[in-house]
Amino acid sequence: MTALAHSSDEAPETAVTESLWNRQLGRYPTNTRRYTYLAITVLATVVLYYELYIQGAVATQIITYFHMTFGFYVAVSIVGNAVGALGSLAAGLADRWGRANMVVYGLAITGLIILFGLPHAGSKGVYMFLFAILSVVEGIVLVATPALVRDFSPQIGRASAMGFWTLGPVLGSLAVTAVSSNTLDSHPDWQFQFYVCGTVGLIVFVLAFILLRELSPKLRDQLMVTHRERVLVEARAAGLDPETALHGHWKQMMKADIIGPAFAISIFLIFYYVAVGFFVVYLATVFGYSESQANALGNWYWVTNAIALVVAGVLSDRFRVRKPFMIIGALVSAAGVAVWATKATTGVHGTNPPTTSYYELAAIIVVIAAGGGVAYTAWMAAFTETVEKHNPAATATGLAVWGALLRTVVTVVLIALTFVVSGTNALVDKGPKVQELAAKYHAELATAALITPAHLAALTANPTSPLAQVAALADITASKGVTATQIVQVKTDSAKYKDELATAAAIQPANLAALTVAPTDPAAQVAALADLTGPKGVNAAQIVQLKTDSVKYAQEIETLSAISPATLAALQANPTGPAAVAAVGQIAVRLRVPAATAAARLAAASAVPKADLALLTTAGPVVKDASAQLAALGAVPVSSLALLKTAGPVVQDAAAQLTALGKVPPADLAYLKANAADVVKAQNDIGKQWRTWWWICFAAQILFIPFVFLMIGRWSPKAAKQDAAEYDAKIEVELQALQAAEASS
Repeated sequence: MTALAHSSDEAPETAVTESLWNRQLGRYPTNTRRYTYLAITVLATVVLYYELYIQGAVATQIITYFHMTFGFYVAVSIVGNAVGALGSLAAGLADRWGRANMVVYGLAITGLIILFGLPHAGSKGVYMFLFAILSVVEGIVLVATPALVRDFSPQIGRASAMGFWTLGPVLGSLAVTAVSSNTLDSHPDWQFQFYVCGTVGLIVFVLAFILLRELSPKLRDQLMVTHRERVLVEARAAGLDPETALHGHWKQMMKADIIGPAFAISIFLIFYYVAVGFFVVYLATVFGYSESQANALGNWYWVTNAIALVVAGVLSDRFRVRKPFMIIGALVSAAGVAVWATKATTGVHGTNPPTTSYYELAAIIVVIAAGGGVAYTAWMAAFTETVEKHNPAATATGLAVWGALLRTVVTVVLIALTFVVSGTNALVDKGPKVQELAAKYHAELATAALITPAHLAALTANPTSPLAQVAALADITASKGVTATQIVQVKTDSAKYKDELATAAAIQPANLAALTVAPTDPAAQVAALADLTGPKGVNAAQIVQLKTDSVKYAQEIETLSAISPATLAALQANPTGPAAVAAVGQIAVRLRVPAATAAARLAAASAVPKADLALLTTAGPVVKDASAQLAALGAVPVSSLALLKTAGPVVQDAAAQLTALGKVPPADLAYLKANAADVVKAQNDIGKQWRTWWWICFAAQILFIPFVFLMIGRWSPKAAKQDAAEYDAKIEVELQALQAAEASS
């Protein structure tokens, strides 16, 4: 009864050579260790997909940092998927070489690339090369990890186990969006995301290096249906030749029920793969979201998808059917994609900003993610069961076929994406700089838009040309009714009457208007003079007093004006001193009067009250100068003043705009001229283009449904339950026969 004793969950597990390199187990593990291996496998899958998808979270920064075009960035993914397909094919050798080491050392390679390689890539070419290596490893793991899940899960729990495995890419995506949406604002540099991811990857590598194991070839090549078969499997393994079982795998996998469903799930996942790689770019170019906002929206998708994967796996195992879950999940997901195609686009009718809100997008994403998770979990379980129907020993080969086909389809899809959503190229490659320059030179570009292309070209060629300037100014002022002739007249009059215009500018508009209407009105004159003399401390009352005194003391003012300021100052200090004699002499000379008359006039001037005299000597010259300015202003033709008043400010403002435009660097203007039109066209087209793409995704998900009928499995839970009962009965017979054989020995 030795074999029966070893059938207990606590059975000892004697490894063939259980070491850190050869990780094979000689007996099927107990539940505790089996679940440990499954958990490590799923964790490794999560981390590897986290590493593969992390670039999508900071796609716009990577494009800018390495001076990539959007086409080159897509090419990075295309090359990655192409070589990943080769990696998936190579992983078919896992049936011969084992799976655990592929996973363990794959974690080491990818962790080092993410932590040290990609963040410090010296060029975009080096970045592409390192990402290609990363993708090869991911292609291998895509085959190796589900094969490990198959090894440690009986068929009746297959959907649950595969549901947990498919959590790998989903939780990997969730890790990307969760970490980035919560850290990008505080750590905006894209390299930080890679440092976090690479560190996590190496930690998981250490765990897998120590703990991960796999079944020996003899054990894993037997079809497990329930965990009760463990002892029976060991007995079967005793007479199994693994090398013989390994022959002809590729030929066995070239079947319609293998290739057809593998192709179907590949096209079904088009929406998923675009979401992984380009959601940030899509939401940034169409909705204007920041990287953190776009990644936060992605959280809704990945959380819902993760829950759906697990719940659908449990329910599928409970009811023992896969196909109904695939059909229902596909229909729900396709319906969500259809709504997404109609709602998650903008610019279709020229609407800007988008009319669909953030939470509306989140609600649609939840529906798509839920349906996709249900369909994918059931498909994974059904596919591995279909592969095992042909040969349980060829699981890795069957998964390699799927992995290679998936990568090939994604490669073709990414190439098609660049043609369907062609506007993204202009928006990603040129849009940021065009937007930056447009914001920086918003006013100047508005000015340039008013100038006809021919006039703008002439002005650019010869900025100092008077004719080019007038033509450009006429374009700018045309909407305000100012013609080129008026502009020329304004320029001429502005130069001719420069001083007079300065005088007019110093007078308040109301006072100037009153003076224009009634130039001889004393009140208007005083008000205008007060505006001119106010800065020099002379007010309207003083001006009125001066006007009165100038009449009352006309002769005295004339007398005093003949005396030099120095003599006048000395005379005021000592009226009877030598200054009096000097003053008489100056009056006699300058007024050409006899000395006696000069002395009499000086005496009369001395009789003027000191207050009036002080006002006349201090404010008098100021008012006199202002009066001269006012007289000169009055001599300007009325027509010129009217033109300068109406058209002058318009021309002056236009000239300032033209000056500002002239200060814009020619290189910036040239860049805008070459690319702005393409960016504007792309902004108008991008919504329509993405809508077309989402409808392609919808069609692909509908096309998935017919291939469900090629796969193994029942539609009815009742029939599936009956099949399981019949199989259990067969197992009981074989167990009894095994016990009898052991008893007789």
